[in-house]
Amino acid sequence: MSNETQYDVIIIGSGAGGGTLAYHLAPSGKRILLLERGDYVPREKDNWDPRPVNVEGKYQTKEVWRDKDGKPLHPHTNYYVGGNTKFYGAALFRLRKEDYGEIKHRGGVSPAWPIGYDEMEPYYTKAEHLYQVHGERGVDPTEPPASAPYLYPPVSHEPRIQQLSDDFARLGLRPFHTPLGVMLDEKNMHKSRCIRCNTCDGFPCLVYAKSDAQVVCVDPALEHKNVTLLRNAYVSRMETGASGREVTKVHVERNGSKETYSGSIVVVSCGAINSAALLLRSANDKHPKGLANSSDIVGRHYMGHVNSVLMAISKCPNPTIFQKSLSVNDFYLGSKEWEYPMGHISFVGKLDAITLKAGAPAIAPGWTLELMATHSLDFWLTSEDLPDPENRVTLDREGNTVLSYKPNNEEGHKRLIKKLESLMKQQTKCPIHGHECHQGIFSRNLFIGQRIPLAGVAHQNGTIRFGRDPKTSALDANCKAHDLDNLYVVDASFFPSSGAVNPALTIMANALRVGDHLIERLR
Repeated sequence: MSNETQYDVIIIGSGAGGGTLAYHLAPSGKRILLLERGDYVPREKDNWDPRPVNVEGKYQTKEVWRDKDGKPLHPHTNYYVGGNTKFYGAALFRLRKEDYGEIKHRGGVSPAWPIGYDEMEPYYTKAEHLYQVHGERGVDPTEPPASAPYLYPPVSHEPRIQQLSDDFARLGLRPFHTPLGVMLDEKNMHKSRCIRCNTCDGFPCLVYAKSDAQVVCVDPALEHKNVTLLRNAYVSRMETGASGREVTKVHVERNGSKETYSGSIVVVSCGAINSAALLLRSANDKHPKGLANSSDIVGRHYMGHVNSVLMAISKCPNPTIFQKSLSVNDFYLGSKEWEYPMGHISFVGKLDAITLKAGAPAIAPGWTLELMATHSLDFWLTSEDLPDPENRVTLDREGNTVLSYKPNNEEGHKRLIKKLESLMKQQTKCPIHGHECHQGIFSRNLFIGQRIPLAGVAHQNGTIRFGRDPKTSALDANCKAHDLDNLYVVDASFFPSSGAVNPALTIMANALRVGDHLIERLR
């Protein structure tokens, strides 16, 4: 094979896992190939326009998956350099220390991880510093121990959110500033890259002020001559050698032609659904069930959190521009009345009438969509779903990706919604008009009901779990496949459980941890 197609490391996917790993390995001098099935997000005015972004889904993949009944599923996911971090809300939480151990839930057991929190902690700190996380230690009641402070101060609350934070504190809660990866300098706004606009969560950042994997990791990695990025490079399958113990070829379809590359080490980081699909597509005589799948667990235990968006409609307006600054974790591990975990409360980006129209909810009499948008507080609730082997990614006869998922562990989420509703009923009077603020909460979704539906795969994880036992896991503690000597996975596929905070920071931290292992191995 010619030198042009031979690399020390091939990384498939450039998001929170693959992009971070490429950055970490770049200074090693090793020949690194980064394969990304998409291109750069085009920089254009539409980046910040809710109609193309939220209503028309301009930047979402047009790929069609199937659900368990074979019906078409249009996934809300994005194939670009930087992966889904281009569109994430940049809330960068550590999993709680408890999340690394076994936790009993009302709906079952969340299993322990093969490594403890203490092993991941230094990498969380490095990831927070790398992704310029703005936050404050010691205010989140469930925060795990940290070896260093955040390098940047928390993002301030605008007045309406500050009022809500004060109200929550008055009710005995411990609200805190959401740790956010935005390049904001509130003391020097004329120099700040971030302009604190209303198009952050769910939008690509036109001024490159969101700490996404492209801006923070891929672009700097490409300044090293030993790193090559191929865009529009879809990996169709991987091939193993005669022994079946190593990946020898990576087959790529790019701009209408078929290409083959090989690497001493191959790292899969396509997102939990696509990584599982790639391993299953790569089945061969030595690996009849798919690569790394002698345990038959590749694709199983898919988790995506139980997520809801709830609107609290107030009589007093909410003129907030950047809303994602407040979080509540008081019910993360349970409460006095309920011993089981409930989850995490924070915010989505401020909803607007255009976005609401895409899934217009049942409107309270006399309220227009514009009026609702200017008077709503828009909450994001996350609860843990549990790893069920029947919640899984498979391929149909035509090779289409099939996602089968049945929600579980729902009672904690329902209780979290009720908690929030009762808290909002106890709010103070409007500081402007003096009347009671809130007249109730109702669910809003761009789709149906109150839940984020199956197509909302932003928090996908768990399909290629790591563990100590090759019979019950696909990867070892270093995220290397048990069945292969040179195959690693560094997206959220490796999660044995999902916790109830956004997975992004844990993916980034783990990529740095696995990166250290690979640097040692490549010496």
